[in-house]
Parts: sequence; C-alpha cells; structure tokens
Amino acid sequence: MTQTKLEVPAELRDLAEKTIAQAERAFEMFFDAAGKSIGTVPGPAADMSKQALTLTEQNIKTAFEHARKLVHATELEEAMRIQSEFLRSQFTNAGEHMKTITAGIMSAASKAAEPKS
Repeated sequence: MTQTKLEVPAELRDLAEKTIAQAERAFEMFFDAAGKSIGTVPGPAADMSKQALTLTEQNIKTAFEHARKLVHATELEEAMRIQSEFLRSQFTNAGEHMKTITAGIMSAASKAAEPKS
C-alpha cells in the first residue's frame, strides 16, 4: 500500500502551531482563574470542583498534544494512526475519570452521612 502524502504548506502548519499555542495559553489563564475561584469556596463541593477542573485540564492538555501531533503529520496513514491513538486514550481516560469522580462522590456522600458532633 502506498503512503498518501499530506500536502500542507509550511505556512499553514506554522499558523496552526501558533494558533494552538495561543489557545493553550488562553486555557491556562482560564484554568488558573478557575482554580483560584474554586479555592475560595469551602467544603466538599470545592474538593469535587477542584477534581473536575483538574480532570478537564488534563483532557484539554491531551487535546493540545494531539493537535500538535496532527499538525506535524506528513502522511494520511500517520494522521489516521495519531487520531486512532487519541481516541483510544480518550476512552481509557474517560473510564479512569469516571472512577475518580465516582470515588469522590461516594466519599462526599459518606462524609455527609456521618453524624455531626
């Protein structure tokens, strides 16, 4: 089977890299502000919000890494492999995130059910 080249001009790849970097910086600023905001809220809701924010941040970082890899793909088969690996890792991560979130919910529920002294 022959490799299908992706004919993407260097200028377009450079533009895509710059756009990814700008978007990544914007999300970093958002997550920084959101983290500070969550830090002002006391209680178990804050813990779960921090956890959700951390998982979301991990997902966004993974998406940016994926975008960078795709920008540098030079063959269609390579782009398809990168996309396949990304989807596989996303399914795995989603399962792990659900376990983490479920454990947090269960922990918060058992703390809430404890008698107050």
